[in-house]
Amino acid sequence: LNKQPVQATLSSLKMLDVGKWPIFSLCSEEELQLIRQACVFGSAGNEVLYTTVNDEIFVLGTNCCGCLGLGDVQSTIEPRRLDSLSGKKIASLSYGSGPHIVLATTEGEVFTWGHNAYSQLGNGTTNHGLVPCQISTNLSNKQVIEVACGSYHSLVLTSDGEVFAWGYNNSGQVGSGSTVNQPIPRRVTGCLQNKVVVTIACGQMCCMAVVDTGEVYVWGYNGNGQLGLGSSGNQPTPCRVAALQGIRVQRVACGYAHTLVLTDEGQVYAWGANSYGQLGTGNKSNQSYPTPVTMEKDRIIEIAACHSTHTSAAKTQGGHVYMWGQCRGQSVILPHLTHFSCTDDVFACFATPAVSWRLLSVEPDDHLTVAESLKREFDNPDTADLKFLVDGKYIYAHKVLLKIRCEHFRSSLEDNEDDIVEMSEFSYPVYRAFLEYLYTDSISLSPEEAVGLLDLATFYRENRLKKLCQQTIKQGICEENAIALLSAAVKYEAQDLEEFCFRFCINHLTVVTQTSGFAEMDHDLLKNFISKASRVGAFKN
Repeated sequence: LNKQPVQATLSSLKMLDVGKWPIFSLCSEEELQLIRQACVFGSAGNEVLYTTVNDEIFVLGTNCCGCLGLGDVQSTIEPRRLDSLSGKKIASLSYGSGPHIVLATTEGEVFTWGHNAYSQLGNGTTNHGLVPCQISTNLSNKQVIEVACGSYHSLVLTSDGEVFAWGYNNSGQVGSGSTVNQPIPRRVTGCLQNKVVVTIACGQMCCMAVVDTGEVYVWGYNGNGQLGLGSSGNQPTPCRVAALQGIRVQRVACGYAHTLVLTDEGQVYAWGANSYGQLGTGNKSNQSYPTPVTMEKDRIIEIAACHSTHTSAAKTQGGHVYMWGQCRGQSVILPHLTHFSCTDDVFACFATPAVSWRLLSVEPDDHLTVAESLKREFDNPDTADLKFLVDGKYIYAHKVLLKIRCEHFRSSLEDNEDDIVEMSEFSYPVYRAFLEYLYTDSISLSPEEAVGLLDLATFYRENRLKKLCQQTIKQGICEENAIALLSAAVKYEAQDLEEFCFRFCINHLTVVTQTSGFAEMDHDLLKNFISKASRVGAFKN
């Protein structure tokens, strides 16, 4: 058997960027290129498990309590392959404080190993598990799709929306109604009995479940108000967070003793412990009720927290990443805009310990099409070989792309050695919009600016751009600007647009004739307008 390293598929897959996690500096460049999923865990972020492109699982680190699953308690500074799980694909993975590991495969099986003093492995014993053990008690015909761990308890979600819990139960975190530790998986019922759960999370000693109607159910430790019930009493069975009435929650994330939820409208609410500012409310007072967290106007699409840290993070639809709470020993009491592109990097660089809040994965749909790649390069000084100077400002472009995309540039740049082109015929917004169009095929301008772009499109004989400008102008016409837009249509011989603006003026004749635009209308255009208006019967009465 000659084992060829898998290289062929690499070019088609994006590499997982683990560069900000110090422990990965133990891996060679070749090893790093093969990584597809990773999780950094342990009381000091000194353990890691990762999967490769060939579905092999490797582990590395101090191996506290046998948490690497290798069958011994030897630490390893070299990646070692976890043979017992070879060929299994990981769907979800979480870890506790011991640490113990709970892993769900894409087939829906559950494996656990590591620290087990509180039965958190769910195998009926309290012996540490040195190798992965499949947990099937009460789960045998179930498919597990998500797992979550608190410090010493475990929670899993099945494909049919049921939740099972086991392990440490001193505060009711198993949801069984008692405080007796739970040695094997037990279905969490009570008011979750007939509900369909869609996602789960665990704090240090509590649990959260979001159901398909967007309601949140909570149970377990509540000493810091982390259940959001307005009280601080522990809750041994699931209880609905009534304060979120009328709000549909999509995701929940739990820190050590604080909770974040994300609504379907992209809003974030937080509650619980706040001694490090982890609620992002601008103070350090605990909150036992959901409190809105304000970031920019943009929708939030992701929230991040982890039961072993007091750090919070969020990502907006526009790709901005914020962090707050305990950040490298500082207490950041309001969301702080970072330079990161993903929330995972917040935890790599600022959480204490620096551990993963979720299984890091390569986003499979992250492949950029040719069009998307080009869009990103517009006005990028790092790759540009040409700059336009317009109104004293630079716009960065690429000669080869301009030649490919535009007839005018094909000839004008042919023998042009210059790397700066001065442009005085058009304004900066208009010329920038034109160049951006060559990279993106689209425009976003006010109707007034679109008129300037229409002039440019006519001048460069860019017919498709001309159509887009006409469309923008039609969508932005109103009584105030109708005459100005009509004049522009006439000037740039845009018949279709002229017709449209003319009809608009006739339909709003009384108001349009009282605007300053009409008063300042060019004499010839005015005569033309009146005779045309009379032909369509505007003055019948």
